[in-house]
Amino acid sequence: MAPDATIEGRFDGIEHRFPVRVYFEDTDLSGVVYHANYLRFMERARSDMLRLAGIDQRAAHEAGEGAYAVRDMAIRWLAPARLDDMLVVVSKLMKIRAAAALIHQRVMRGQTILAQADVEAAFVAPSGRPRRQPTDWITKFEHLLWKGH
Repeated sequence: MAPDATIEGRFDGIEHRFPVRVYFEDTDLSGVVYHANYLRFMERARSDMLRLAGIDQRAAHEAGEGAYAVRDMAIRWLAPARLDDMLVVVSKLMKIRAAAALIHQRVMRGQTILAQADVEAAFVAPSGRPRRQPTDWITKFEHLLWKGH
């Protein structure tokens, strides 16, 4: 793998690890990461996790099959990130249903959890109505699914 390919992050077992550096544009007047930017970090991590898992969202969208949309998210901010911090967004597929994926995400600085979220991404038709995910996507997810209790 070429060194530049790491921009998409990597899988460590079933967890996807996505690196993020905090830039000035990510911070607010107090010098900490603005709360909404954690959502951006998590969105990028989810997109690259899916890409590395072999899910081609763009092809599905262009073929008129549909796309993922965040249906629900519960987020908790625990500690601030600051300018130049190196963060890692750790994403784990918790559950897969016919029309949705449930993903747990943590934004980490070293061993410290800065924010964590439980995200439900629903697969929706171009009309916006929920629809079943492509069967081959569910098959690709099976080896990444968390097997905990």
